[in-house]
Amino acid sequence: LQESVDSLLDNGRRGKAMTGANKRALKSLADMIKGKGGRFRQNLLGKRVDYSGRSVIVVGPQLKLHQCGLPKKMALELFKPFIFHKLEVLGLATTIKAAKRLVEQEVPEVWDILEDVIREHPVMLNRAPTLHRLGIQAFEPVLIEGKAIQLHPLVCAAFNADFDGDQMAVHVPLSLEAQMECRTLMLSSNNVLSPSNGEPIIVPSQDIVLGLYYVTRSAINARGEGLRFADVGEVSRAYESRQVDLHARVAVRIKEVENDSDGERREKVTRYETTVGRALLSEILPVGLPFGLINKALKKKEISRLINAAFRRCGLRETVIFADKLMYAGFTLATRAGISICVDDMLVPQQKNDLISAAEKEVSEIEKQYTSGLVTQGERYNKVVDIWGRAGDDVAKAMMEQLGIEQVMNWDARKKTLGPLKDDKGRLVSQESFNSIYMMADSGARGSAAQIRQLAGMRGLMAKPDGSIIETPITANFREGLNVLQYFISTHGARKGLADTALKTANSGYLTRRLVDVTQDLVVTRDDCGTANGAAMKALVEGGEVVEALRERILGRVAANDIVQQETGETIFEAGTLLDEDAVDTIEALGIDEIKVRTPLTCDTRFGLCAKCYGRDLGRGQMVAVGEAVGVIAAQSIGEPGTQLTMRTFHIGGAASRTAVVSQVESKSNGTARFTQVMRYVSNARKEQVVISRSGEVVIQDDAGRERERHKVPYGATLMIKDGDAVKAGQLLASWDPHTRPIITEYAGTVHFENVEENVTVAKQIDEVTGLSTLVVIDPKRRGAAQAKGLRPQVKLLGPKGEEIKMAGSDLSVNITFQVGSLITVKDSQQVSVGEVLARIPQETSKTRDITGGLPRVAELFEARSPKDAGVLAEVTGTVSFGKDTKGKQRLVITDLDHVPHEYLIPKEKHVMAHDGQVVNKGEVIVDGPRDPHDILRLLGVEALARYITDEVQDVYRLQGVKINDKHIEVIVRQMLRRIKVKEVGDTRFLSGEHVERWMFEEENRRITAN
Repeated sequence: LQESVDSLLDNGRRGKAMTGANKRALKSLADMIKGKGGRFRQNLLGKRVDYSGRSVIVVGPQLKLHQCGLPKKMALELFKPFIFHKLEVLGLATTIKAAKRLVEQEVPEVWDILEDVIREHPVMLNRAPTLHRLGIQAFEPVLIEGKAIQLHPLVCAAFNADFDGDQMAVHVPLSLEAQMECRTLMLSSNNVLSPSNGEPIIVPSQDIVLGLYYVTRSAINARGEGLRFADVGEVSRAYESRQVDLHARVAVRIKEVENDSDGERREKVTRYETTVGRALLSEILPVGLPFGLINKALKKKEISRLINAAFRRCGLRETVIFADKLMYAGFTLATRAGISICVDDMLVPQQKNDLISAAEKEVSEIEKQYTSGLVTQGERYNKVVDIWGRAGDDVAKAMMEQLGIEQVMNWDARKKTLGPLKDDKGRLVSQESFNSIYMMADSGARGSAAQIRQLAGMRGLMAKPDGSIIETPITANFREGLNVLQYFISTHGARKGLADTALKTANSGYLTRRLVDVTQDLVVTRDDCGTANGAAMKALVEGGEVVEALRERILGRVAANDIVQQETGETIFEAGTLLDEDAVDTIEALGIDEIKVRTPLTCDTRFGLCAKCYGRDLGRGQMVAVGEAVGVIAAQSIGEPGTQLTMRTFHIGGAASRTAVVSQVESKSNGTARFTQVMRYVSNARKEQVVISRSGEVVIQDDAGRERERHKVPYGATLMIKDGDAVKAGQLLASWDPHTRPIITEYAGTVHFENVEENVTVAKQIDEVTGLSTLVVIDPKRRGAAQAKGLRPQVKLLGPKGEEIKMAGSDLSVNITFQVGSLITVKDSQQVSVGEVLARIPQETSKTRDITGGLPRVAELFEARSPKDAGVLAEVTGTVSFGKDTKGKQRLVITDLDHVPHEYLIPKEKHVMAHDGQVVNKGEVIVDGPRDPHDILRLLGVEALARYITDEVQDVYRLQGVKINDKHIEVIVRQMLRRIKVKEVGDTRFLSGEHVERWMFEEENRRITAN
C-alpha cells in the first residue's frame, strides 16, 4: 500500500519507478505539476496567445529602423476586432456578422480601414529562443504583399536572426497601456545599446560593412588623383560625370559643425586630404560629428565606434536616423562595388612547399631521436604537434602577406597598354590589395584570417572527437582540394563539432535558467544606500599586456570616494559622481591608475540594490532607474553568449594552448621600476640579485607615478634592475630558466647532507653526453629498504664551528628539504654563499592538468563547486617547514607569528610550491592546483572572492571575444553571498546551523549590542 501511494504521489522518488504494462514509468501527480511538460510551464505560463501569428522572415532593406513589414493577410486576421469596430462606426455594416462577411469578402473598403487601424499601432516581434530582453522588440507595421514578415537588417544582431529560414512571431498589444509601453520601452529604435556591455547593438554587418569599407578605401594612381574641390557638392558632380574615381585621393573643403564651450554651434570649414568616397559619405554624418571619424577605411569596429560616438554626442534620435542612412548607403555601395568571390582570388603562397618540406624534415629528425630513445613518446608527440602548428602559422602568414598587397597598375595612353606603375627611381609601387576575399576579411564583413588560411594556406592540424590533436596535419587547402585520407581526417573532428553544438545549446539554456532563478528578486529599490564601501579598480594586466584598460572597468560606475589630483590635491570628482565618458577621459589624462568605485557587492540596501551602487543602466546609457530588474538583466547578459562558449575541457599541450615558454620579462615602456612588498631577493657571489619570493612583481611607473605595466617574477629569477631604477622600453627586467625550478639558499655556510644516501633516497645519474654525474631524489615508493620510505633527503647549513645555522629571528635551524625529482647540484661539506642554487627541479615533472574551459567552467564558478585536486592555500601567515612524513603523504607545517604550528597532510605526488624556511602570506597558494572559492572567501574575504570569480568568468568569455560588463557578474556574486550559516548562537534568536539572510544576521547583532 505504502509503495502504491508513494508512486501515486511521486513516482520514482523512492526506489524503482512503477511501470505500466508497456514498461513505461507511470505518470504521478508530481509529474503532472513539475518540469517543462508540467502544469505550470506547459499550461499556465506557456499558453497559446490570442492575436498572434508567426511566419518566415525575409530582409527589408527599405524599412526604417522602427518598422517591420507585415503581410496584409496576417494583418487582416490580427486586427480583425479593430476592423469590425471601424466598419460599424463608419456605418458600412450594421452588425458584427455583417462586418465579418465584409472582411471575408475582402471588399476594397476593408483594406483602406486596415491601413487606418494599423497606423501608430505597434506590434511586437519575437524570435525564439529569447535569450535576453532584446529578443522581443516592438515595431510599427507596414503592410506588404506576400506571406513573409520583413525584418530590418540592423536588428538582426539583437534577435540573432538570419534569413536562412528563421521564423518569428507577431503579437498585437491590445490595451492603450500596452501600446504605450511598446512605444516607449520596447520600440526597436529605443534599444540601440546592448544591456550586457553598453556598446551599440545596432551595428551594420556583412554587405553594409563591405559597401562602407569599399567606399572609404583609398587607391594610388586612381582617376582624378590630386584634384581640389570647393565643397562636397562639386565632388559628387565630378563623380557622377565619371571625372573622378571613388578611391581617388583628393583635397576637399568640408563644412563641420562643432559645439563650443558655451554650447553654441558654430560652423567651421576645413580642407581635408581625403578620398572621393569619404567626401561623399560625409553628407550623411549627423550635425556635430567631426569628419575625422570617417576619414579612414571603415571596418566593422570603426563603424561601431562611429555609431557609439553619434549616440554619445548627438542623442538617440539622430543616431537612429544616421544608422539607417549608413545602412542604405552600405547596400547601395556594395552593389556598386560588385565584389564577389572567385577561385582565382585564393592565392596559394609560393613558399608553401618549402615551408612544409622544412617542417617534414624537422619531424623526421624527432622521429629519429625517438627511435634512438632520446625523447619520450609524449615529448615526441608534443614536439611534432608544435612543429606543424608553427608551419601552419607560417604558411598563413605568407599567404596573408601575399593577399594583402598588390602592384599598382597604370594605363599608358600612348601605347594603349596596361602596365605596372613605377616611381621616379624605377621601383614598382604597391598598395593595400583590392582582392575580394581579402577585403571581405579585412573589413570584418565575413570570414577571417583563419578561414582564408583553410582556403588558400593549409588546413593544418585537426582534432579528434575527444579534443586531442591528430599529429598528421592536412597540408592541402580547399583551393587545391583534399585527398581521401585528408577528407576523412576532416570529417573526424567536424562531426564532433556538430554534436557539441546541440549539447551546448541545451546546457547554455539551463545555465541561464539557473542564473535567472538566483537573481530574479534583485531590483533597484532606492537611489542611494549611503555606503562608503566599494571596490578598488585598476587596469587588468596579464603578462605585461593590458587586457582591459581602467577606463573600461570604471565607465558607468559611481565613484566611492573623492577623486583627487595627486600634484595639486584638488578634488576633480566628488564621491557619488557617475563617471561618464568625459570623466573617464579626464581620469585617464591625469594618469590616475586606481579608482575606488561603488559596487553591488557592498551595497547596504536590505532588499534589492541602490542605484548608486549599480551605476549606469547599460542599455539606456544613463543612471539606472528605481524599479529596474537588474538581477534578470545580469543573468541574461551572462547566459545569452553561453551558446558561443565551448563545451570541451582542454588538455594542455600541442596547439590547445601553444604559448612559447617565457623565460624573461622586458619593460614595454619608459619609467621607474618598483617592486611590490612581497618581493624578496638576495645577492649571490656573482653580485646577481636572485628572487626568493613566490609572488613578487615588478611594476613600471611613469613620471607621474602611475602604473604602466606589471610583471610577475618567479622564484629563482635573476633581477637585472634594482628597486627605483629608471628603465627604458625594451630593457630586460629579469630572466630565469623556464625548464627547471631552483632551490636557493638564503644563508651562507657549509652543506651538511642528511638522509642523502645513494640508491636509498637518491640515485646517481650520469649524463651520457657530458659524463657528469648528478644526484636525483627518488620516489619513496621505488625505494628498496622499508625504513628508507620515511626518510627525507635534506640539507642543514653549518657555521664555521660546525654549529647549525639558525633562521633569522627564530631558534629554528635552517634545513632545506629536497622533493622527489630534484637534481642536487651541491656536494656534501661544500661551502655555499647566499643565493646559491642547491638543487634544481625539472619542470617537466609537473603533470599537465586539464583546464576546464567554456560553459562548464562558468557553471562551475557560479555553483562555487570545490574543484577536484584543488590547491591548498595557507591558512595563516608564517614560516614553512616539513614535519615527519606519513604513508603516502608529506607533512607541511606553517608556524605562525605566535609560534603556533598548523599542519597540512599533502599527497606525495602533489607539487608543493613552498619550500623549507619560506615565509608565506595568508591565502597564498602552497600546493599547486586550481583555487577553491570557499578557501578564498574564508581566508581573503568577500572582495577577493568577487574579484576571483569575476576575473575567471571574464577569462572564459574573453577567449571567445565576448564583452560583458563586470557589474553583471558582481550582481550574481552578491546573490551567491546573501545568506550566512549561524555557527555560534550567543544571545541571538537564531538556531545553530540555521541559514539566514545576511541583513537579518547583521540587524540581530546590532539589536543585541545596542542592549
